[in-house]
Amino acid sequence: MTPRIRDCAPRRYLMCPPEHFRVTYSINPWMDPAKPVELPLALAQWEDLRDRYLSLGHTVELLAPRPDLPDMVFAANGATVVDGRVLGSRFAYAERTPEAEAHRAWFRAHGFTDLREPEHVNEGEGDFAVTASWLLAGRGFRSTSAAHDEAQEFFGRPVIGLDLVDPRYYHLDTALAVLDDRTDEVMYYPGAFSPGSRAVLARLFPDAVIAEEADAAALGLNAVSDGRHVLLPQAAAGLFGPLRARGFEPIGMDLGELLKGGGSVKCCTQELRPHAPGPRRAAPAPLARSGAGS
Repeated sequence: MTPRIRDCAPRRYLMCPPEHFRVTYSINPWMDPAKPVELPLALAQWEDLRDRYLSLGHTVELLAPRPDLPDMVFAANGATVVDGRVLGSRFAYAERTPEAEAHRAWFRAHGFTDLREPEHVNEGEGDFAVTASWLLAGRGFRSTSAAHDEAQEFFGRPVIGLDLVDPRYYHLDTALAVLDDRTDEVMYYPGAFSPGSRAVLARLFPDAVIAEEADAAALGLNAVSDGRHVLLPQAAAGLFGPLRARGFEPIGMDLGELLKGGGSVKCCTQELRPHAPGPRRAAPAPLARSGAGS
């Protein structure tokens, strides 16, 4: 079967340079303070990711890093933006708590007026994934079920709660990636989810790309797709063939130094989704500037 020809539209991303990245504490199984970080290498790998987005025609805005917040490079955790509306984050761990206000300040300074400071713990796009029909929401290690309800009320989109059970996949974006948010195409690793959540995913996404354990363990699901190009860790080699067979263009990235903090491509990338003009596609009946910004 000939793979379908896919198109994509320019995207707008928010990133934060890892100028102060280090691992001095451990809040996920990937973090080991005994393993030193090579900061120049981390910066070079991050810059390669940023430059790849720019080469694909996307816009990258920059969030200024703070010396006291070494995990700010993982910008995906700072908020979730849907239709130009911003749901801020409330971090589960004190080490990252101040990042939430840094993100909200950036959004206020850049003209985002519909901004909500959450009441319940959510870690932004770490645990929220936007598809055409649903807002997928992870829980079990960081974000809470109450945060899912809060997001549904704020965005007016049906939220599908998914239970994460393997501490290596502590955020949804380590276990599932949206491949095309216009067609509800995803890829995921079943072993990261509870039996009930696996059944829900199989029903919602019967044609999903299913990752093997080795590719998931390389954080291969911590990927970013513009609907055509899929940027993912280069070590997740087993995903390249299935993606090409679906008409996607996988692009391997080396963010190995940032992996020491438990993140890769998606963790470094928050998508700034604009207001979508015209009627939104109806959801199925529920089962229940090209360059750096400032």
